[in-house]
Amino acid sequence: MVKAADRAKDPARSSVWLEERAARSGGGPAGLDRDRIVSTSIRMLDEEGLAKLSMRKLATELGVTAMSLYWYVDTKDDIIEFAMDSVYGEVDLAAVDAARDWRERVRVLAMEYRRMLVRHAWMSPSAGQYLNIGPNSVAVGQKIHEAIRDTGLPLERRPSAMSAVFQFVYGYGTIESQFGRRAAEAGMSQDEFYVDSIKAFRDDPEFEARAEGLKEVLDERASHGSVTAIWDRDFAYALDVLIAGIEVMVAREAEEAEHRADDRTER
Repeated sequence: MVKAADRAKDPARSSVWLEERAARSGGGPAGLDRDRIVSTSIRMLDEEGLAKLSMRKLATELGVTAMSLYWYVDTKDDIIEFAMDSVYGEVDLAAVDAARDWRERVRVLAMEYRRMLVRHAWMSPSAGQYLNIGPNSVAVGQKIHEAIRDTGLPLERRPSAMSAVFQFVYGYGTIESQFGRRAAEAGMSQDEFYVDSIKAFRDDPEFEARAEGLKEVLDERASHGSVTAIWDRDFAYALDVLIAGIEVMVAREAEEAEHRADDRTER
């Protein structure tokens, strides 16, 4: 176990989920508990982002003193880790279990993960800074492992397949969420922001000349009714490509295993 004070000394082992927190004597502030702190933190993170979250602002939002928070958490990092695991709990694991086969389970997991990242734009930068070993995060990871295991890929190939699918989802969800945040900060809908930004550089003769090779793609994307339609269409097809790729690799691994078995028999 590590203590909060030791995080800077040993970041590789630092997590609120590994700490042995000493119990506080007496009772905490009335009406305050960790669940309330975490839910309020998530709302503030959704509205204002990571940079603006502080213990002082959180305490003001909760109507308590900053010192009151320390009955339940030691640091801002604690709060972010608890918030992260809470939103991992939004992934619908029952829907994953109800899926017919590994392909459908991968699709449900990918879509659920993407939606979570888009709902909470602060999750993407946070995921790279913390160990993500809370109970909800581990439960999601277990479902991902089970789905990829059932593809039939050998053990040493499964991490690569998981990375291909879920690093793609992470990247896609990150770009989508940040685009939505930029549009909101500009006081525009995503459709308005997209049209306005595309028009800005397509109206520039110098840029238009440099991007001549992209004209066909830009025109095709502009033919859709909304940015949401583009996000959904491209995500679904890219996911189909990845799943098809896994199927090809499963068949290749099986064929290679068969050839190895034949070689041994011949010897």
